[in-house]
Amino acid sequence: MSLLLSKANIGGLDLKNRVAMSPMCMYEVKNEDGILTPFHFAHYGMRAIGQVGLIITESTAVDPEGRITKNDLGLWNDEQANKFKELVDSIHYLGSKIGVQLNHAGRKASDAKHPVAPSSFDFSDNYRIPEELEVSQIHQIVKKFGQAAKRANDAGVDMVEIHGAHGYLLHQFLSAVANKRNDEYGGSLENRYRIVQEVIDAVKDNYEGPVWIRLSLSDYDTTGTQNTMSEWQQVSRWLEADGINLIDVSTGGLTDDAPDFPVHDGYQTKFASQIKQAVKIPVSTVGLLDNPGLCEYILQNNQADLIMEGRALLRNTNWLADAANDLHDHDFKVFNDSYKRGQK
Repeated sequence: MSLLLSKANIGGLDLKNRVAMSPMCMYEVKNEDGILTPFHFAHYGMRAIGQVGLIITESTAVDPEGRITKNDLGLWNDEQANKFKELVDSIHYLGSKIGVQLNHAGRKASDAKHPVAPSSFDFSDNYRIPEELEVSQIHQIVKKFGQAAKRANDAGVDMVEIHGAHGYLLHQFLSAVANKRNDEYGGSLENRYRIVQEVIDAVKDNYEGPVWIRLSLSDYDTTGTQNTMSEWQQVSRWLEADGINLIDVSTGGLTDDAPDFPVHDGYQTKFASQIKQAVKIPVSTVGLLDNPGLCEYILQNNQADLIMEGRALLRNTNWLADAANDLHDHDFKVFNDSYKRGQK
């Protein structure tokens, strides 16, 4: 049996395979209330039927002013949490694990009346200039991460991922490109990490299961300001010491600049493999991983422990079944005998 499609304990979870659905914003909350809709039940349910081991729901805001857009999901009230419980029960019935990615968009909150950030620099000319956060406001946002984690816990999700990537608030604090503060939340790498540590503590105080984090390990910055890989490895060691169960590695999003290195299949895995050298906890990789053979190669060569699939699962809800054919994995089982009739 292939590693890709074999059972494993990854990041504190017993998974039926090493394929996770990467969080991808759908912008389908038309009522602008942050509540899951019938679309989301169909969208995520289809991937569970397709045998994805872990489904991580899209970026879910901890505060209405922290949404990427007004059409995002939220977990800042109990009505949202109650609907999440229904989705969790549905996905569990279909045989997959489900997690939630908690986020605050910071200066990338495009529909916020008063976007906030570590420093008063906009993301681009198309975004408002954010207000620099007061320390008391930082503490309130940390508290809101904890409150959202409590709702996720009550909803029964299998894991919580803290969004520290793609140019959103925690990434803004971590990067000297966006963080120009001169207080305890800015300056040194340790100070810029402070809010992340506080968010981890708040989440773990309110959530009983595994806690993961997503990081962007390049800001595509050419000025020499962004964190070096050795600095990201230090951050990763801090994350491990603070109880994070898995580091989900991506790149970019802090500015609207394109990657400053070649983009090809698996182009972000080199970053994941360098983090694996620094920590003992599992590391996942994402980005143009449509080819099952490449995914298997990454796992077999210990470059990552888990494969995050995004657009491949948007194109093909039966990606895992096709992967089994490509890998000649005859032990893979589709959802039921009726679905087996569709196999080659």
